[in-house]
Amino acid sequence: MPGWKQDVGRWLDEMITRIIPGVQKMVKWNTPFYGMDGETWFLGFHCLNKYVKVAFLMGAHLKPMPPGSSKQKDPRYLDIYENALPDEKQFVSWVEQAAKLPGEKL
Repeated sequence: MPGWKQDVGRWLDEMITRIIPGVQKMVKWNTPFYGMDGETWFLGFHCLNKYVKVAFLMGAHLKPMPPGSSKQKDPRYLDIYENALPDEKQFVSWVEQAAKLPGEKL
């Protein structure tokens, strides 16, 4: 992860592993994914030119839903820009909710 995005990636990983003890990790398509059982995944993130995109794979079931919509039914996204980390309380809530939902097989 280049430049400032590396700090965002570290922040995301530290937050997710703190919020969900025992979370499992996998990297596929240059994207880190997080899950509970090693076979299904509830969250992933990847770098784009101007932001880091966090994908809640069952985000349509979160309350409130993350702001980024999808052409698919379930995923919702959160875009993180330089010097603009998301509201920590809301992020924690989304991660906690997402970890309780059925994951996606990739």
